[in-house]
Amino acid sequence: MPHLEGRDIVCFANDWSGDPLSKKHVMRRLARRNRVLWINSLGNRSPRASARDLKRIFDKLQRFAGGLYQVEPNIHVLSPLAVPSYRSPLMRRLNEVVVGSTVRGAMKRLGFRRPIVYTFVPASAWVAGSLGAERVIYHCVDEYSAFDGAGADIKALEEDLILRSDLVITCSEPLKESKQRLNSNTVLVRHGVEHAHFARALDADTAIPDDVRDLPRPILGFYGLIAEWVDLRMLADVARAYPQGSLVLVGDINNADRAALADLHAMPNVHFLGRKPYEALPGYCKSFDVALLPFAKNELTESANPLKLREYLAAGLPVVATDIPEAVSLANVCPGVYLAGAPSSFVARVGEALASGAGPNRARSDAMTRESWDAKVEEIEDRLLRL
Repeated sequence: MPHLEGRDIVCFANDWSGDPLSKKHVMRRLARRNRVLWINSLGNRSPRASARDLKRIFDKLQRFAGGLYQVEPNIHVLSPLAVPSYRSPLMRRLNEVVVGSTVRGAMKRLGFRRPIVYTFVPASAWVAGSLGAERVIYHCVDEYSAFDGAGADIKALEEDLILRSDLVITCSEPLKESKQRLNSNTVLVRHGVEHAHFARALDADTAIPDDVRDLPRPILGFYGLIAEWVDLRMLADVARAYPQGSLVLVGDINNADRAALADLHAMPNVHFLGRKPYEALPGYCKSFDVALLPFAKNELTESANPLKLREYLAAGLPVVATDIPEAVSLANVCPGVYLAGAPSSFVARVGEALASGAGPNRARSDAMTRESWDAKVEEIEDRLLRL
């Protein structure tokens, strides 16, 4: 099929240094035939006086001081300074001037002219119309206004961005239904998966990490950010139901329910292992008997299309998931997804998943080969070439 090639792309996304999310998977593929200027996160909420937010501010100042730098062939990264304050007209104007001039300066250094602005970030509405872009593409992967600390101001920025976009790409059916009310050229391209990477969980030479190798079974596992959208009380129910086994939680903790966290920390069979490198995740998947996706049901999660669901399946694992719309959609075409329609049914679904064949399974993994990121980016390229 024809590919997008020889183009300059200005991409507003999360921080390049973070774990590979949909943004990085898409841009790495587009960068095979195009040049990409990746703009690190502008933020989706005002910072708090927390250690995590203060560290992020310090890190951003360091990256800004580092200027423009190349991270991979055809991918250059820039960290403009922006104040994620959305209510003040003065701060909005200041961000427009500072971010816009910083990005235009980087474009000039790279020789970018008439780029495609491809943004995942509502706050890029500050500058998306001031970069001389040939096309503006908004790729929406979350209901950003539903995040804690965001709200009406981010919603207004996003609506501005949607109205000025030539194409809106969404990753879930609920997001498509929501955004197409503002822009009729809104399409659905669901997330993909790095299948070969996670299928390493089935390889004999993939080592199970030391911190899980000798834990009592069954090992019921979760990886990812432990945040407001994770139902920690459901996880506690699972831990209580399998006292002889192990509940393993891999990932940072941010803005999670403190009381529920305290309950989990008090349980001897619950193991918080912290964040692990992306390269290590197949080894952790290999150790799991069942993978868990215990999302609270709300506006944020009902619109989500969690990458880890596809990653768990590519690793061949049975998955117990809250029945958010995109989990239901995937369960209809891929074996191994056990849906919990209510918190009270989550533990029962774990029992069914264990009975179905615990641990990585080749058939479950092979069913995900058609969900590759290469195939998804080809869909995106087809949409871009039609503009």
